[in-house]
Amino acid sequence: MFTSLFSGDTTINFISVALILIVIVSAIQGIIRGASGSAKHLLHMVFGILITIVAIYLAWQTATLVSAPVRNWLSSLAIQIPAQEMPVWKQTYYTAVTAIRDFELFRFGVLFLLAYLIIRQALYWFVDPVLLRWAQSRWDREASPSVISAATGGLIGSVTGVWRALLVVAVLFVFVTLFPQAKPAGYIQASSLYQKGAQEVIQPFTGDFLQKQVPVFTRAVEQEFSQILQRKYEVLDANIPNNISAAAQEVTKAGKTDEEKAELLYKWVGSRVEYDWNKVELYEQQRIWKEQTPEDTFATRKGVCIDYSRLYAVMARSVGLDVKVVTGLGYDGRGGYGPHAWNEVYLADSKQWIPLDSTWFSSGGNWFNPSNFNQTHIREA
Repeated sequence: MFTSLFSGDTTINFISVALILIVIVSAIQGIIRGASGSAKHLLHMVFGILITIVAIYLAWQTATLVSAPVRNWLSSLAIQIPAQEMPVWKQTYYTAVTAIRDFELFRFGVLFLLAYLIIRQALYWFVDPVLLRWAQSRWDREASPSVISAATGGLIGSVTGVWRALLVVAVLFVFVTLFPQAKPAGYIQASSLYQKGAQEVIQPFTGDFLQKQVPVFTRAVEQEFSQILQRKYEVLDANIPNNISAAAQEVTKAGKTDEEKAELLYKWVGSRVEYDWNKVELYEQQRIWKEQTPEDTFATRKGVCIDYSRLYAVMARSVGLDVKVVTGLGYDGRGGYGPHAWNEVYLADSKQWIPLDSTWFSSGGNWFNPSNFNQTHIREA
Protein backbone atom coordinates (compact mmCIF):
# COMPACT_ATOMS: atom_id res chain seq x y z
CA MET A 1 0.00 0.00 0.00
CA PHE A 2 2.77 2.43 0.91
CA THR A 3 4.16 2.26 -2.63
CA SER A 4 0.99 4.16 -3.60
CA LEU A 5 2.44 7.19 -1.86
CA PHE A 6 4.65 7.82 -4.84
CA SER A 7 3.75 9.28 -8.19
CA GLY A 8 6.60 8.21 -10.46
CA ASP A 9 9.77 7.27 -8.57
CA THR A 10 10.40 10.10 -6.15
CA THR A 11 7.39 12.40 -5.86
CA ILE A 12 5.15 11.96 -2.84
CA ASN A 13 1.45 12.36 -3.55
CA PHE A 14 -0.03 13.98 -0.46
CA ILE A 15 -3.56 12.88 -1.34
CA SER A 16 -2.42 9.30 -0.84
CA VAL A 17 -0.54 10.31 2.31
CA ALA A 18 -3.69 11.95 3.73
CA LEU A 19 -5.88 8.89 2.97
CA ILE A 20 -3.40 6.53 4.65
CA LEU A 21 -3.06 8.81 7.68
CA ILE A 22 -6.85 8.86 8.08
CA VAL A 23 -6.86 5.06 8.35
CA ILE A 24 -3.82 4.96 10.67
CA VAL A 25 -5.15 7.63 13.03
CA SER A 26 -8.55 5.91 13.15
CA ALA A 27 -6.86 2.60 13.98
CA ILE A 28 -4.88 4.22 16.80
CA GLN A 29 -8.06 5.76 18.17
CA GLY A 30 -9.66 2.31 18.04
CA ILE A 31 -6.78 0.80 20.03
CA ILE A 32 -7.12 3.49 22.68
CA ARG A 33 -10.90 3.09 22.90
CA GLY A 34 -10.82 -0.69 22.99
CA ALA A 35 -13.38 -3.05 21.44
CA SER A 36 -16.47 -1.69 23.17
CA GLY A 37 -15.55 1.96 22.76
CA SER A 38 -14.70 1.48 19.08
CA ALA A 39 -17.91 -0.44 18.49
CA LYS A 40 -19.94 2.36 20.10
CA HIS A 41 -18.11 4.96 18.03
CA LEU A 42 -18.60 3.01 14.79
CA LEU A 43 -22.27 2.47 15.59
CA HIS A 44 -22.74 6.16 16.30
CA MET A 45 -21.01 7.08 13.04
CA VAL A 46 -23.16 4.65 11.02
CA PHE A 47 -26.33 5.99 12.61
CA GLY A 48 -25.09 9.53 11.95
CA ILE A 49 -24.72 8.71 8.27
CA LEU A 50 -28.17 7.13 8.17
CA ILE A 51 -29.66 10.17 9.91
CA THR A 52 -27.97 12.45 7.37
CA ILE A 53 -29.37 10.42 4.46
CA VAL A 54 -32.88 10.43 5.93
CA ALA A 55 -32.65 14.16 6.71
CA ILE A 56 -31.52 14.92 3.14
CA TYR A 57 -34.41 12.91 1.69
CA LEU A 58 -37.03 14.49 3.96
CA ALA A 59 -35.60 17.99 3.43
CA TRP A 60 -35.69 17.45 -0.34
CA GLN A 61 -39.34 16.41 -0.19
CA THR A 62 -40.19 19.29 2.14
CA ALA A 63 -38.50 21.90 -0.06
CA THR A 64 -40.23 20.48 -3.15
CA LEU A 65 -43.59 20.62 -1.39
CA VAL A 66 -43.40 24.15 0.00
CA SER A 67 -41.40 25.92 -2.75
CA ALA A 68 -44.44 26.95 -4.82
CA PRO A 69 -46.54 28.07 -1.80
CA VAL A 70 -43.62 30.17 -0.52
CA ARG A 71 -43.23 31.78 -3.96
CA ASN A 72 -46.96 32.55 -4.12
CA TRP A 73 -46.95 33.95 -0.60
CA LEU A 74 -43.99 36.25 -1.29
CA SER A 75 -45.58 37.34 -4.58
CA SER A 76 -48.80 38.22 -2.76
CA LEU A 77 -46.83 40.60 -0.52
CA ALA A 78 -46.04 42.74 -3.59
CA ILE A 79 -42.63 43.68 -2.23
CA GLN A 80 -41.32 46.87 -3.80
CA ILE A 81 -37.69 47.94 -3.55
CA PRO A 82 -37.82 51.48 -2.09
CA ALA A 83 -36.34 54.21 -4.29
CA GLN A 84 -34.17 55.64 -1.54
CA GLU A 85 -30.80 55.13 0.07
CA MET A 86 -30.75 52.03 2.27
CA PRO A 87 -28.35 50.68 4.90
CA VAL A 88 -26.47 47.46 4.09
CA TRP A 89 -28.78 45.23 6.12
CA LYS A 90 -31.80 46.56 4.23
CA GLN A 91 -30.10 46.07 0.86
CA THR A 92 -29.29 42.49 1.87
CA TYR A 93 -32.89 41.92 2.97
CA TYR A 94 -34.45 43.08 -0.30
CA THR A 95 -31.89 41.20 -2.38
CA ALA A 96 -32.48 37.96 -0.44
CA VAL A 97 -36.27 38.17 -0.24
CA THR A 98 -36.82 39.05 -3.90
CA ALA A 99 -34.25 36.42 -4.95
CA ILE A 100 -36.10 33.75 -2.94
CA ARG A 101 -39.34 34.88 -4.57
CA ASP A 102 -38.08 35.04 -8.15
CA PHE A 103 -35.31 32.43 -8.52
CA GLU A 104 -36.40 28.82 -8.27
CA LEU A 105 -33.05 27.14 -7.53
CA PHE A 106 -32.10 29.71 -4.93
CA ARG A 107 -35.49 29.39 -3.24
CA PHE A 108 -35.25 25.60 -3.25
CA GLY A 109 -31.71 25.73 -1.86
CA VAL A 110 -32.68 28.01 1.03
CA LEU A 111 -35.74 25.92 1.90
CA PHE A 112 -33.75 22.69 1.60
CA LEU A 113 -31.01 23.96 3.91
CA LEU A 114 -33.48 25.17 6.55
CA ALA A 115 -35.47 21.93 6.40
CA TYR A 116 -32.31 19.82 6.55
CA LEU A 117 -30.95 21.59 9.63
CA ILE A 118 -34.28 21.32 11.48
CA ILE A 119 -34.99 17.70 10.53
CA ARG A 120 -31.45 16.50 11.20
CA GLN A 121 -31.41 18.13 14.64
CA ALA A 122 -34.85 16.70 15.46
CA LEU A 123 -33.71 13.21 14.45
CA TYR A 124 -30.60 13.51 16.63
CA TRP A 125 -32.68 14.63 19.60
CA PHE A 126 -34.77 11.50 19.21
CA VAL A 127 -32.18 8.92 18.14
CA ASP A 128 -29.17 9.89 20.27
CA PRO A 129 -30.64 9.05 23.70
CA VAL A 130 -32.17 5.80 22.40
CA LEU A 131 -28.94 4.80 20.67
CA LEU A 132 -26.85 5.65 23.73
CA ARG A 133 -29.00 3.56 26.08
CA TRP A 134 -28.99 0.65 23.62
CA ALA A 135 -25.21 0.76 23.19
CA GLN A 136 -24.56 1.00 26.94
CA SER A 137 -26.76 -2.03 27.55
CA ARG A 138 -24.56 -4.13 25.27
CA TRP A 139 -21.05 -2.77 25.78
CA ASP A 140 -19.71 -1.90 29.19
CA ARG A 141 -17.20 0.91 29.48
CA GLU A 142 -13.64 -0.40 29.72
CA ALA A 143 -11.39 1.35 32.21
CA SER A 144 -8.25 -0.16 30.61
CA PRO A 145 -8.67 -2.19 27.40
CA SER A 146 -6.99 -5.62 27.34
CA VAL A 147 -4.61 -6.64 24.58
CA ILE A 148 -7.34 -8.53 22.75
CA SER A 149 -9.81 -5.67 23.24
CA ALA A 150 -7.24 -3.14 22.00
CA ALA A 151 -6.49 -5.27 18.94
CA THR A 152 -10.19 -5.65 18.20
CA GLY A 153 -10.66 -1.91 18.73
CA GLY A 154 -7.81 -1.24 16.31
CA LEU A 155 -9.47 -3.45 13.70
CA ILE A 156 -12.80 -1.69 14.16
CA GLY A 157 -11.00 1.66 14.06
CA SER A 158 -9.36 0.67 10.76
CA VAL A 159 -12.80 -0.06 9.31
CA THR A 160 -13.93 3.35 10.52
CA GLY A 161 -10.83 4.89 8.95
CA VAL A 162 -11.48 3.24 5.60
CA TRP A 163 -15.01 4.60 5.67
CA ARG A 164 -13.74 8.10 6.47
CA ALA A 165 -11.18 7.86 3.68
CA LEU A 166 -13.92 6.85 1.24
CA LEU A 167 -15.93 9.92 2.26
CA VAL A 168 -12.89 12.08 1.48
CA VAL A 169 -12.52 10.30 -1.87
CA ALA A 170 -16.20 10.97 -2.60
CA VAL A 171 -15.76 14.71 -1.94
CA LEU A 172 -12.65 14.78 -4.13
CA PHE A 173 -14.51 12.82 -6.83
CA VAL A 174 -17.25 15.46 -6.92
CA PHE A 175 -14.62 18.22 -7.15
CA VAL A 176 -12.80 16.49 -10.02
CA THR A 177 -16.11 15.93 -11.81
CA LEU A 178 -17.13 19.58 -11.45
CA PHE A 179 -13.72 21.09 -12.21
CA PRO A 180 -11.80 18.62 -14.40
CA GLN A 181 -9.59 21.39 -15.84
CA ALA A 182 -8.55 22.80 -12.47
CA LYS A 183 -4.91 22.27 -11.47
CA PRO A 184 -5.76 20.39 -8.24
CA ALA A 185 -7.85 17.90 -10.26
CA GLY A 186 -4.80 16.52 -12.03
CA TYR A 187 -2.91 16.16 -8.76
CA ILE A 188 -5.85 14.40 -7.12
CA GLN A 189 -6.17 11.96 -10.02
CA ALA A 190 -2.44 11.16 -9.80
CA SER A 191 -3.08 9.48 -6.43
CA SER A 192 -3.35 5.72 -6.92
CA LEU A 193 -5.35 5.38 -3.69
CA TYR A 194 -7.81 8.00 -4.91
CA GLN A 195 -8.10 6.21 -8.24
CA LYS A 196 -8.74 2.90 -6.48
CA GLY A 197 -11.47 4.33 -4.26
CA ALA A 198 -13.04 6.40 -7.05
CA GLN A 199 -13.04 3.67 -9.69
CA GLU A 200 -13.89 0.67 -7.51
CA VAL A 201 -16.32 2.21 -5.00
CA ILE A 202 -17.60 5.70 -5.89
CA GLN A 203 -17.91 5.32 -9.67
CA PRO A 204 -19.90 2.03 -9.59
CA PHE A 205 -22.18 3.52 -6.92
CA THR A 206 -22.92 6.77 -8.75
CA GLY A 207 -22.69 5.44 -12.32
CA ASP A 208 -22.57 8.30 -14.81
CA PHE A 209 -25.01 10.45 -12.82
CA LEU A 210 -22.37 12.90 -11.57
CA GLN A 211 -20.65 13.23 -14.94
CA LYS A 212 -23.94 13.97 -16.73
CA GLN A 213 -26.17 15.71 -14.21
CA VAL A 214 -23.91 17.63 -11.82
CA PRO A 215 -22.25 19.84 -14.49
CA VAL A 216 -25.71 20.70 -15.86
CA PHE A 217 -26.92 21.58 -12.37
CA THR A 218 -23.76 23.58 -11.72
CA ARG A 219 -24.27 25.66 -14.86
CA ALA A 220 -27.86 26.33 -13.84
CA VAL A 221 -26.67 27.45 -10.39
CA GLU A 222 -24.03 29.72 -11.96
CA GLN A 223 -26.64 31.30 -14.22
CA GLU A 224 -29.02 31.91 -11.34
CA PHE A 225 -26.21 33.27 -9.19
CA SER A 226 -25.44 35.73 -11.99
CA GLN A 227 -29.08 36.85 -11.96
CA ILE A 228 -28.94 37.31 -8.19
CA LEU A 229 -25.87 39.53 -8.63
CA GLN A 230 -27.89 41.56 -11.12
CA ARG A 231 -30.68 41.80 -8.56
CA LYS A 232 -28.13 43.14 -6.10
CA TYR A 233 -27.38 45.99 -8.50
CA GLU A 234 -31.10 46.68 -8.87
CA VAL A 235 -31.38 46.99 -5.10
CA LEU A 236 -28.20 49.05 -4.75
CA ASP A 237 -29.27 51.40 -7.53
CA ALA A 238 -32.96 51.68 -6.66
CA ASN A 239 -32.32 55.18 -5.38
CA ILE A 240 -32.04 57.58 -8.33
CA PRO A 241 -30.29 60.85 -7.40
CA ASN A 242 -32.05 64.01 -8.55
CA ASN A 243 -29.13 65.20 -10.66
CA ILE A 244 -28.98 61.93 -12.60
CA SER A 245 -32.75 61.91 -13.09
CA ALA A 246 -32.68 65.50 -14.34
CA ALA A 247 -29.87 64.67 -16.77
CA ALA A 248 -31.76 61.65 -18.10
CA GLN A 249 -34.89 63.74 -18.62
CA GLU A 250 -32.87 66.32 -20.52
CA VAL A 251 -31.10 63.72 -22.67
CA THR A 252 -34.31 61.95 -23.67
CA LYS A 253 -36.64 64.94 -24.13
CA ALA A 254 -36.41 64.62 -27.92
CA GLY A 255 -37.28 60.92 -27.81
CA LYS A 256 -40.84 59.97 -28.74
CA THR A 257 -40.63 56.17 -28.32
CA ASP A 258 -38.90 53.82 -25.87
CA GLU A 259 -36.37 52.91 -28.55
CA GLU A 260 -35.48 56.54 -29.25
CA LYS A 261 -35.08 57.28 -25.53
CA ALA A 262 -32.97 54.15 -25.01
CA GLU A 263 -30.69 55.05 -27.92
CA LEU A 264 -30.26 58.64 -26.80
CA LEU A 265 -29.16 57.43 -23.37
CA TYR A 266 -26.83 54.87 -24.98
CA LYS A 267 -25.08 57.61 -26.96
CA TRP A 268 -24.93 59.98 -23.99
CA VAL A 269 -23.41 57.46 -21.53
CA GLY A 270 -21.09 56.05 -24.18
CA SER A 271 -19.76 59.49 -25.18
CA ARG A 272 -19.64 61.17 -21.75
CA VAL A 273 -18.00 58.43 -19.66
CA GLU A 274 -14.29 57.69 -20.17
CA TYR A 275 -13.00 54.15 -19.70
CA ASP A 276 -10.98 53.97 -16.48
CA TRP A 277 -7.83 52.02 -17.38
CA ASN A 278 -6.27 52.88 -14.01
CA LYS A 279 -9.09 51.02 -12.27
CA VAL A 280 -8.44 47.98 -14.47
CA GLU A 281 -4.70 48.11 -13.80
CA LEU A 282 -5.27 48.45 -10.06
CA TYR A 283 -7.37 45.29 -10.07
CA GLU A 284 -5.15 43.25 -12.40
CA GLN A 285 -1.89 44.09 -10.63
CA GLN A 286 -2.94 44.46 -6.98
CA ARG A 287 -6.34 42.71 -6.89
CA ILE A 288 -7.91 45.89 -5.50
CA TRP A 289 -11.43 46.51 -6.78
CA LYS A 290 -12.63 50.11 -6.57
CA GLU A 291 -16.38 49.81 -6.16
CA GLN A 292 -18.34 52.83 -7.31
CA THR A 293 -21.98 53.84 -7.49
CA PRO A 294 -23.75 55.25 -10.55
CA GLU A 295 -23.55 58.63 -8.83
CA ASP A 296 -19.74 58.24 -8.62
CA THR A 297 -19.61 57.42 -12.34
CA PHE A 298 -21.87 60.34 -13.18
CA ALA A 299 -19.71 62.73 -11.15
CA THR A 300 -16.27 61.55 -12.27
CA ARG A 301 -17.27 60.57 -15.83
CA LYS A 302 -14.98 57.55 -15.46
CA GLY A 303 -15.64 53.84 -15.04
CA VAL A 304 -15.41 50.34 -16.46
CA CYS A 305 -18.10 48.26 -18.12
CA ILE A 306 -20.11 47.52 -14.98
CA ASP A 307 -20.07 51.23 -14.11
CA TYR A 308 -21.27 52.24 -17.58
CA SER A 309 -24.03 49.64 -17.33
CA ARG A 310 -25.20 50.62 -13.86
CA LEU A 311 -25.28 54.32 -14.76
CA TYR A 312 -27.22 53.56 -17.93
CA ALA A 313 -29.70 51.44 -15.96
CA VAL A 314 -30.33 54.16 -13.39
CA MET A 315 -30.83 56.83 -16.05
CA ALA A 316 -33.11 54.57 -18.09
CA ARG A 317 -35.28 53.73 -15.07
CA SER A 318 -35.61 57.40 -14.24
CA VAL A 319 -37.39 57.98 -17.57
CA GLY A 320 -39.67 54.95 -17.21
CA LEU A 321 -37.72 52.31 -19.14
CA ASP A 322 -37.45 48.73 -17.95
CA VAL A 323 -33.75 47.82 -18.07
CA LYS A 324 -31.35 45.11 -16.92
CA VAL A 325 -27.64 45.00 -16.14
CA VAL A 326 -26.30 41.91 -17.91
CA THR A 327 -22.99 40.23 -17.09
CA GLY A 328 -21.08 37.74 -19.19
CA LEU A 329 -18.19 37.65 -21.64
CA GLY A 330 -17.23 40.17 -24.30
CA TYR A 331 -14.97 39.68 -27.30
CA ASP A 332 -11.53 41.16 -26.64
CA GLY A 333 -10.55 41.72 -30.29
CA ARG A 334 -7.66 39.25 -30.01
CA GLY A 335 -9.51 36.02 -30.53
CA GLY A 336 -10.61 35.60 -26.91
CA TYR A 337 -13.28 36.71 -24.45
CA GLY A 338 -13.12 38.45 -21.09
CA PRO A 339 -15.54 39.42 -18.29
CA HIS A 340 -17.90 42.13 -19.44
CA ALA A 341 -21.18 43.90 -18.62
CA TRP A 342 -23.82 45.59 -20.75
CA ASN A 343 -27.56 46.33 -20.74
CA GLU A 344 -30.84 45.05 -22.06
CA VAL A 345 -33.80 47.42 -22.31
CA TYR A 346 -37.45 46.58 -22.88
CA LEU A 347 -39.28 48.32 -25.75
CA ALA A 348 -42.96 48.42 -24.89
CA ASP A 349 -43.98 49.33 -28.46
CA SER A 350 -42.47 46.17 -29.99
CA LYS A 351 -42.70 44.13 -26.77
CA GLN A 352 -39.11 42.92 -26.89
CA TRP A 353 -35.84 43.16 -24.99
CA ILE A 354 -32.93 44.55 -27.00
CA PRO A 355 -29.21 44.60 -26.06
CA LEU A 356 -26.88 47.59 -26.05
CA ASP A 357 -23.29 48.20 -24.96
CA SER A 358 -22.53 51.82 -24.05
CA THR A 359 -18.97 50.88 -22.99
CA TRP A 360 -18.09 50.01 -26.59
CA PHE A 361 -19.66 53.18 -28.04
CA SER A 362 -16.31 54.99 -28.31
CA SER A 363 -14.60 51.96 -29.91
CA GLY A 364 -16.54 52.48 -33.13
CA GLY A 365 -19.40 50.59 -34.66
CA ASN A 366 -23.00 50.46 -33.61
CA TRP A 367 -23.59 48.58 -30.35
CA PHE A 368 -27.24 49.55 -29.94
CA ASN A 369 -29.12 46.37 -30.87
CA PRO A 370 -26.90 45.37 -33.83
CA SER A 371 -27.60 42.09 -35.62
CA ASN A 372 -24.21 40.66 -34.64
CA PHE A 373 -24.45 41.51 -30.92
CA ASN A 374 -24.61 37.86 -29.80
CA GLN A 375 -21.45 37.08 -31.79
CA THR A 376 -19.41 39.37 -29.55
CA HIS A 377 -21.32 39.10 -26.26
CA ILE A 378 -22.02 35.89 -24.33
CA ARG A 379 -24.41 36.43 -21.44
CA GLU A 380 -24.14 34.33 -18.29
CA ALA A 381 -27.86 34.25 -17.68
